[in-house]
Amino acid sequence: MSDRPVPRPGLLTIAPYVPGRSQAAPGVAPVKLSANESPLGTSPRALHAFNQAVSEGLEIYPEGTSKHLRVALGEVNGLDPDQILCGNGSDDILHLLAQSFLDVGHEAIMSRYGFSVYPIITAAAGATLVVAEETDYTADVDAMLAAVTERTKMVFLANPNNPTGTYLPAAELERLHRGLRPDILLVIDSAYADFVTAGDYTAGIELVDNARNVVMVRTFSKIGLAAARVGWMYGRREIVDLVNRIRSPFNLNRPAQYAAAEAARDIEFNTRLREYNADWRDWLTQSLNSNEMRVVPSQGNFILVLFPDAARASAAFQALYQQGLIVREVGDSYGIPNGLRISIGPEDAMRRVVGILKDFGGRP
Repeated sequence: MSDRPVPRPGLLTIAPYVPGRSQAAPGVAPVKLSANESPLGTSPRALHAFNQAVSEGLEIYPEGTSKHLRVALGEVNGLDPDQILCGNGSDDILHLLAQSFLDVGHEAIMSRYGFSVYPIITAAAGATLVVAEETDYTADVDAMLAAVTERTKMVFLANPNNPTGTYLPAAELERLHRGLRPDILLVIDSAYADFVTAGDYTAGIELVDNARNVVMVRTFSKIGLAAARVGWMYGRREIVDLVNRIRSPFNLNRPAQYAAAEAARDIEFNTRLREYNADWRDWLTQSLNSNEMRVVPSQGNFILVLFPDAARASAAFQALYQQGLIVREVGDSYGIPNGLRISIGPEDAMRRVVGILKDFGGRP
């Protein structure tokens, strides 16, 4: 008998999620380029809706199913609101999916450089994570299918992927799904779908419509509502019903629901954000690619810069950090010690990043 409460086996082996830094060097004004946040701020319509909801009072519980937001998402995306579930950020929904479908003895598959939350939620459910190797920092369908065993119950795919920015085209995504048994849930994490400009991309809606073992997860965090914590899932009704059974009551506050509904409807703001991102993503890529540095082609709102070795990456991070430019180190959290992830940010910050990194092999 223990002299204290004993946690479930395996929980103490889970490495907690570590966010990117947010503080600059002492005495330097920080420019945060480590969290993939919106460089254009928040949709004015969303901000107005948020403030209006607050002004109407905070003493009443929110509507428990986020109906106002689900209806808006249905209108904008042409979806059935009853097939939409909302959560306190997309991470909340990913946790709920793992708790719903994974158990001791089960396995879940992710690609080598997939989102670092997947190992956490898999272990928390008591299951085992299986990592499939990637090809040139891109998920490899053949490797993921080869990793499937009789114990596999879930496959996580971030598309586009964080932190690499790479993606699987629609045809490859469909091939991955065709290779899975019907009892394996394919979780398409489309957190960065709002920034994709590639013509052969799909966020996964069609797969959800045509299959019983696919869900698509999205977020508002990257389009100006990171502080509000709003995520959503599109899936078959039976999956939505199951996850709703374990979802926390009132899991999304009312101001966040109303802000997200207007953020979804603000097509003009979202288009401007996507175009801004694409312009500066392309400019950064062209400016930094050189023999000494490589920028992995990205469809997200960030780029991954690869240096010749970890020491050079660390020196580049420090050079940026000393000037207040805070980027994301991806060695400890993602196993890419020679890489730095740089969010698309304000124009001045982008030009300063290039000006500093030119000393590490880039072109001015």
